[in-house]
Amino acid sequence: QVQLVESGGGLVQPGGSLRLSCAASGSILNINTVAWYRQGPGKERELVANLQVSGTTTYAGSAKGRFTISRDNAKNLVYLQMNSLQPEDTAVYYCNADIWHRDGVRIVLRNYWGAGTQVTVSA
Repeated sequence: QVQLVESGGGLVQPGGSLRLSCAASGSILNINTVAWYRQGPGKERELVANLQVSGTTTYAGSAKGRFTISRDNAKNLVYLQMNSLQPEDTAVYYCNADIWHRDGVRIVLRNYWGAGTQVTVSA
């Protein structure tokens, strides 16, 4: 089966940087749109950034100019470079992707979520 596994979270001081990674595994044929979401304490999950196959990116207002989403198609990896982190960026960050893959004899397109990685920004 297909899995998304995030890594790279941790504790960072305000103004610091982190790079999150998301590794997709399984019988993957192709990955369409990829995205990063986050859910802060007591908040709803929100889109941080997405990256379409065309290369078009979309960023939340809070992420523009500070975060960069990218992908390595050959390795089925997605990244989120986060700079100038602030306490309000504290959240669990989730990877999301639309993935074409084999399911038995079928080829299907499904949406997948990772389990999340904690990012804490604090002095």
